[in-house]
Amino acid sequence: MIVVDAMVIADLLLAERGRAPSAAVLEADPLWAVPFLWRSEVANVLATRVRHGERTLESVLECFAKAARLLKEKEHPVAHDRVLRACAASRCTAYDCEYVVLAETLGVPLVTGDRQVLDAFPGLAVTPEAFVRRGR
Repeated sequence: MIVVDAMVIADLLLAERGRAPSAAVLEADPLWAVPFLWRSEVANVLATRVRHGERTLESVLECFAKAARLLKEKEHPVAHDRVLRACAASRCTAYDCEYVVLAETLGVPLVTGDRQVLDAFPGLAVTPEAFVRRGR
């Protein structure tokens, strides 16, 4: 099991079939865990693609439905006091720290491409490429 952040999910949804680093992550470990926040973050990424004319509304609705199926029953609550403590210690956003706290709580890696999170939590956070290379 791993925790993945919204950008890993969005990468899986928006990349060409099988060409995304997140596709390799999913193949390496299909047991993904996410905080409930993922829905709002991924919806925002998809809405931005529509606003910029990169995707149609219909295509992003399909993408979101695919993600909801993939992550069904994989959503977890997080302790917000721990999120705030992680924010204060790292200067990362509360959004990012939800993923961090979930990974800490579950005792699993956090797969992310977010440089600030990777730098602030080096023992916990790993890039998609590094996760795949190390074979879980």
